[in-house]
Amino acid sequence: MPENAAEVTAAGIARLAGVGRAAVSNWRRRHSDFPQPVGGTETSPSFALTEVERWLRDQGKLAEVPLRERVWQELSGDSAGTATALVRAGCVLLLVRDRPTRWRYLAAAPDDRFAELLPTALSEVLAPRFGDWMESAVHSPIARELLPSVSLLRNVGELAAELGAPETFEFLLGRHLDANPRQYTLTPPEAAALMAALADPVAPDGAPARKATVLDPAAGAGALLRAVPDPGVLYAQDAAPELAALTGLRLALHTDAEIRARAGDTLRADAFPRLAVDAVLCHPPFNERNWGHDVLAYDPRWEYGFPARTESELAWVQHALARLRPGGTAVLLMPPAAASRRSGRRVRADLLRRGALRAVVALPAGAAPPYGIPLHLWVLRKPVAGERPSPELLLVDTAELSAGGGRDSVDWTTVHTTVLDAWQPFDRRGTAEERPGVSRALPVVELLDDDVDLAPARHLPPQAAANGTAELALVRERLADTLALTAELTPPGAPFTTSDESAAPAPANRLTTTVGELARAGALVLYTGGSGATAEAAAAPATDSAHAPVPVLTEHDLLAGRAPSGVLPDGAPEEPVRIEEGDVVVPVLGGGAVARVMDAAMAGAALGRNLQLLRPDPAALDPWFLAGFLRGTANTRQASSYASTATRLDARRLQLPRLPLADQRRYGEHFRALAAFEDALRLAGQLGEQLVQGMYDGLADGSLVM
Repeated sequence: MPENAAEVTAAGIARLAGVGRAAVSNWRRRHSDFPQPVGGTETSPSFALTEVERWLRDQGKLAEVPLRERVWQELSGDSAGTATALVRAGCVLLLVRDRPTRWRYLAAAPDDRFAELLPTALSEVLAPRFGDWMESAVHSPIARELLPSVSLLRNVGELAAELGAPETFEFLLGRHLDANPRQYTLTPPEAAALMAALADPVAPDGAPARKATVLDPAAGAGALLRAVPDPGVLYAQDAAPELAALTGLRLALHTDAEIRARAGDTLRADAFPRLAVDAVLCHPPFNERNWGHDVLAYDPRWEYGFPARTESELAWVQHALARLRPGGTAVLLMPPAAASRRSGRRVRADLLRRGALRAVVALPAGAAPPYGIPLHLWVLRKPVAGERPSPELLLVDTAELSAGGGRDSVDWTTVHTTVLDAWQPFDRRGTAEERPGVSRALPVVELLDDDVDLAPARHLPPQAAANGTAELALVRERLADTLALTAELTPPGAPFTTSDESAAPAPANRLTTTVGELARAGALVLYTGGSGATAEAAAAPATDSAHAPVPVLTEHDLLAGRAPSGVLPDGAPEEPVRIEEGDVVVPVLGGGAVARVMDAAMAGAALGRNLQLLRPDPAALDPWFLAGFLRGTANTRQASSYASTATRLDARRLQLPRLPLADQRRYGEHFRALAAFEDALRLAGQLGEQLVQGMYDGLADGSLVM
């Protein structure tokens, strides 16, 4: 194999061929001509990409490797490491975007000449965007470093011509981050957009302010700074040099603003010690004990008190305030414990007394990692000399706007509206109208007790039952109607008994097939959510002609039997799978307890992560027959693999009886009736819980009189 040739793991082979990793293991066992490992480890071997492609084509398992897959496999197998190769690719993409003519000239040169000329061309593009190259985290590589990656860089430029330079970088960066989930803590784009909106400076007349200077001192992958609309200068610092470089390139490809990206430990080695920006956005690391407590005791940033060793988040809060101009705004994502731990009460008290802390917003669980905890947003304002401190603190609680605590369960549209509707009037007037159970401007003096507990839930009692008995009467009426419907839909005792018992074969004697066999025969196609279509077919276009937001059916939506609640982010690097009426969707995780047939209301939504979609040919398969048999306990058990923390369903292994279409439809009618009965039971349970809790609350708060 040539030196520095790209390698691919078993997971990469599975992605190329559109199959599961188990299929790759089977190929290695069954085919003596399968390529031998060329690297990796015994438990995770790697293979030569070119040999794998040749074998797949010879076996008829791969017609052509998509360019984006080839680029990713080359990048992930680069001898310099994936992160370093991605930085070099980002530099080239910036050249492709900003100086396309120069790139075309270089791309036409032989490899040696290409590697020789490229560093100079990159320096001419990087210097104006990133400033002092001595301090910048983004450096132009030298010719000797580039020569082994010439093929990769040429393909990156070709992919940019197909997708666009920013979109190409987003795709490659997204793949890198997804491949290393434990290495990076990412801020979801919806949370980043909300934080940027809270920090957005607005002129007194309501017109947009001048282009803002914004800092993220714990930049990570740059999601927060990327959410800033039309910035002037963006400052980013991260402790990991490669991540600081990737963030700088991501921002440079996303915006025309000046970028200042630096590497280093922000608390111990601040790269911008004399900076005074308009806004700071920060998702700091949580619960750090080794943040510099022993060596930073006399640091001038601790204007509001020296944080305890266990209060690293309060160190980040004060660092953010220290880097603001007077009147500037900082928004930090914080763990809920930071609002109530006794070790931080003195710092919290001083932040309140001096008017630096302006709002605390409780987000729903699932809004940002760690997804099981309802995190807080702290909105801070650097005091202006001579101005009186604000006498009130805004508290907002959106913790109930979640359907289960998963990362796809948050109703972000309602969260954004709720938070900004409370914050914007408060920001202008210093006070806000109370919304029971949702938001309240609380006098600071009421919070300055022994605990200085700022958790919104402590100060925002639940909203009383709206309209009292009238509202509960409506709920009770709906519950009675639903219970009546449930009684009508209750299945008969033996729904599958026929007058001729011999007409239907016994289950043990049925001829069966699998979803995988049906897919190969063309009776259905199989899609996986979150990564485009499988090898069987291509996904539909990602955007509507009217550019309306694309709803996403999430895993929690499927399990709860509700309408799509997610929204496809702008600039998604891969086209989503679009749902059509009659599709059957099953979850990847959890053992296959659900299989739902999509109706017309679901059509057009995108398929979310951890979901598999089966699209039957109506001339060969009845969708309700398909969904019903997919839910069989024995069926899902034999098609699932089990790990220590999760059960994963391989839809290709699910089995179905071979029956004529007419018999399928008879089964399908029974399965459709069972699904309607299940929906009615679910609604009855929800209404019953709502009625019971409403009566408890009404009796307890006096709004109901019995």
